[in-house]
Amino acid sequence: MPKRKDEPGFSRRSFLKTVGAGGVAAGVLGHAPGAEAQTVNAVGPGAVAVTLNVNGKPLRLQIEPRVTLLDALRMRADLTGNKRGCDRGACGACTMIVDGRTVYACSTLAIEVQGKKIRTVDGLASGGTLHPVQQAFCDKDALMCGFCTPGFVMASVGLLEKHPNATPEQIKKGLDGNICRCGTFSRVFEAVASLSSRGSRTSAGDLEAADAPLTEEVRNG
Repeated sequence: MPKRKDEPGFSRRSFLKTVGAGGVAAGVLGHAPGAEAQTVNAVGPGAVAVTLNVNGKPLRLQIEPRVTLLDALRMRADLTGNKRGCDRGACGACTMIVDGRTVYACSTLAIEVQGKKIRTVDGLASGGTLHPVQQAFCDKDALMCGFCTPGFVMASVGLLEKHPNATPEQIKKGLDGNICRCGTFSRVFEAVASLSSRGSRTSAGDLEAADAPLTEEVRNG
C-alpha cells in the first residue's frame, strides 16, 4: 500500500536531508575553537612499540594495540607461567598483579599497562627458592591438574599482601574470582590460611563451609 502524505515516518528525502545536515554540523564543530584539544592521537592498527615492566625488568615489544597482556607475555615474550583458560575474564587462570592489584590478563590490553609494575607467576621464585605462597601450595597439596594454579597463586599473593592477617571470610572473598575445575578449593584455602596468623587457626568446619558455595558454583558453571 502506498504511504499517505499524512502518515508518520521518514521518507527517503527526509532521511537524506537529515544525513546531510548532520554532516554539515560535524564539519562546523570540527573547526570550532578548542576542537583540537579534544582530538585523540590514535595508534595502530599496525604494530607499535610497547615497553612493559615485567617482574622488575623492562620488556620491549612490537605489538598491535589490540593485543592483550596475556598474549603479549605468553606469545611474544615466552612467559608462559600464567595460563589461558576461558579467555573471557571469568576463570582467573591468567591472573597477574599490576601495581599491587590483581587483574585478568586476558581482558587487559598490554598497551594500557605501560609504566606500571606487572608481576606474573614466573617471577615469584627467587634464587631457586619458591615464594611462600608457592611453597604452601606444595605443602598443602593444593594442586590437581595445575592449570588454574598460577592464577590462584597470584590471587593469593595479592590477597596476603593486602591482608597479611586475612580472616577465613577475606580469604574466601579474595579468591572468589578464580575457579578450579578439579574442585581443590579446600586445599587452596588451607594453603592460604597457613600463611595468615588468623587464617591458620581456621577449623576443618570453616574450610568445608568455604568450599561448599564455590564447588556448587563450578557444578552449575
